[in-house]
Amino acid sequence: MSLYVMKFGGSSVGDIERMQRVARRIVEKQDEGHQCVVVVSAMGDTTDDLIDQAMLLNPNPPAREMDMLMTTGEQISMSLLSMAIHQLGRSAVSLTGWQAGFRTEPVHGRARIMDIVPDRVNEALQQGNIVIVAGFQGMTEEGEITTLGRGGSDTTAVALAAAINADVCEIYTDVDGIYSTDPRIVKCARKLEEISYDEMLELANLGAAVLHPRAVEYAKHHQVKLVVRSSFNYNEGTVVKEETSMEQGVVVSGIAYDKNVARISILGVEDVPGVLATVFGALAGAGINVDIIVQSGVQDGKADFSFTTSLSESGQALQVIKDLRSTLPYREVTSEDNLVKVSIVGAGMISHPGVAAEMFDVISKQGVSIKMVSTSEIKTSCVIEGGNLEQVVRALHTAYNLDTDAQVFVGGPQDRR
Repeated sequence: MSLYVMKFGGSSVGDIERMQRVARRIVEKQDEGHQCVVVVSAMGDTTDDLIDQAMLLNPNPPAREMDMLMTTGEQISMSLLSMAIHQLGRSAVSLTGWQAGFRTEPVHGRARIMDIVPDRVNEALQQGNIVIVAGFQGMTEEGEITTLGRGGSDTTAVALAAAINADVCEIYTDVDGIYSTDPRIVKCARKLEEISYDEMLELANLGAAVLHPRAVEYAKHHQVKLVVRSSFNYNEGTVVKEETSMEQGVVVSGIAYDKNVARISILGVEDVPGVLATVFGALAGAGINVDIIVQSGVQDGKADFSFTTSLSESGQALQVIKDLRSTLPYREVTSEDNLVKVSIVGAGMISHPGVAAEMFDVISKQGVSIKMVSTSEIKTSCVIEGGNLEQVVRALHTAYNLDTDAQVFVGGPQDRR
């Protein structure tokens, strides 16, 4: 008997009919002789609706009360799914995140898991139950309810799978696996059978919508076998694991993109020690994540440098920079937001020189200027004008022979919490 953790996203349990279909799927898994622990997100647009209601009452609601509100969506899902399973003649028990043993740091809105004590989950399994756990939530040592932030249900599922030594963690979503790029842009993008943790982690960080980076990171650290598959069909999904069989000649595995990019440039800064530490220390203190950093040459003792951040944080980042002007004089600060980051990812890049150069050549032949570049062992990212996204993705997909040897899905419908 194998132990499965099955995670179903918001679109998978979006209405009663879908909830019933998920219940049947879980019962089928149990009929195959497996024990089942299920993690669920809130139904459909429930979370967005709750946020809208909160904002109507208070445009700046307290973080604690938002966590109290947000966790109700998953609790509705877990209870209804348990009822649906009972209707099929099986025994099921629903548990909140804190009942399932999730202990988090004392941070509201984006808490990290500190520990999991899954005693109630194991007891319920031993009693023959299907266990339904609300994703996205936990509790501090002081008894405060918290939420795990973006991708929290994915992280809940993977962390729980590690804690109870599950054989497999299946992530059910509205796509049937991981593809070479967004099929809405490249029609010949195809599903891949497997992908490594490292490649998936890079892709997730670069904008992939299927799995959240924290979930992949947790899976890699605890060696949890992940399978991404559709809740709407029975097609084989994509396996995410430590090592994968590399196809001969495949250097780049997939093309990722991120539209949530803004570039901020600080011009005419004194070229003295400590400038970068001051700027990025202030940004870090404000909780702003910075991605790519580029400093240009020095002229007349003055330097220019730029960095990228998310669109949602660009306004706050600009204000932080403006607040520094009295202690860190500069000539001008500018911002651009019509940008995208396009990335190539592949474990084969480590042993193949010239991969980045080919990327630059392909982009230049499209008549597109590259504004910023970032690299690691298995990825190269370029920031370009947003209007050039589709033509660049298609050109890169063809240049790296992904039209016929597709590997990894990036973008597409989102079904995560």
